[in-house]
Amino acid sequence: MPTILRIGRYRFLFFSNENNEPPHVHVKAESDQAKFWLDPVRLVSNYGFKAHELNEIERLVRQHQAEFVEAWHEHLG
Repeated sequence: MPTILRIGRYRFLFFSNENNEPPHVHVKAESDQAKFWLDPVRLVSNYGFKAHELNEIERLVRQHQAEFVEAWHEHLG
């Protein structure tokens, strides 16, 4: 479960056994977590984040999309 980036309380990461899914990133902060597809950026699931947090997280995912996609391909092939 490599962490790709940390911003504030948000940790952006991949799970190593998910290479059968499209490129995506998981976001965790304490017990809250969400999952975003990367192309196009879209929320897939949310467990605990409030709407305003999801808006901020989506903005961050869009801002770092190229970095996340590159890291996905390097890590998962």
